[in-house]
Amino acid sequence: MSSSAGVYKAKKKDGTEYFRCSVTVKGKHISLGSYDSEDEAAAVYKAAKAIIDSKDISSISYDDFTVIPYQKYVILLNLKITGVYFPNPILLKKNYFEYHLSPEKILKFDRDDLFFYAQRKIQEKGGYLFVADYGSQYKILKRYGIKPFAVYGRDYVQVNDDRYDFRYDNIRVLSSYMGVWANHPVNDTDMITDYNAVIHVNGNYIIGTYETEAEAAVAYNKAVDTLHAGGFKKAFIKNYIESLKADEYATLYEKTYISPKIYELKPMTVKKDSSLRSE
Repeated sequence: MSSSAGVYKAKKKDGTEYFRCSVTVKGKHISLGSYDSEDEAAAVYKAAKAIIDSKDISSISYDDFTVIPYQKYVILLNLKITGVYFPNPILLKKNYFEYHLSPEKILKFDRDDLFFYAQRKIQEKGGYLFVADYGSQYKILKRYGIKPFAVYGRDYVQVNDDRYDFRYDNIRVLSSYMGVWANHPVNDTDMITDYNAVIHVNGNYIIGTYETEAEAAVAYNKAVDTLHAGGFKKAFIKNYIESLKADEYATLYEKTYISPKIYELKPMTVKKDSSLRSE
């Protein structure tokens, strides 16, 4: 036991003592974390109580409660303001909600996504935001139809230039398919002129330029088949074009032009012959 309110002494498997603290609000038990000392745990509990008991919401600033972990602060603040408890650092707004990774990284989502993110913790790795879903990592960009390893500004943009604003009206997908790059006038992502199909074989090779995204996606698939027929073993990810029926896909595949350079590529010469690389 501990002499401090809301603080509980515990032991690790190796016998080392540590202190857990928690606060109960409207019958809801909220863990505030584990700490090396009783004084540290007690200070966190005191800060949590001050947030919950405050009568003036405008006076609740993290600058005054830095002893408490930031995400725990957000959870308590949302509970204080809205009366709703989330285990994740979510702050409800009028028509959307914020997910607070840190004071500098505040993500915005539509209310339609609340159930999803209320149950899944967002993490960041290598510049990508993802959640753990059924034992695997699920990039949040996938919810918008954005392909893996998409490049910002080429495959998608956020209309208001806020890279943390993931409300659906703010996401504009420029390319939904592997190996398809949208072309648009410089600094004008609202106007797409056409699409390049590009395949990566020890460098990027332009397969061709096409009027529609579907044509470019089919051209990419045709280039993959051509390379595999030529002896390449790389496991390219092929496109599935949902808008095309099987016979429509076959007709488009047959008539779609791809660069003759793709037919010339050979597995044993790719690394040495740079003259085939598209400019």
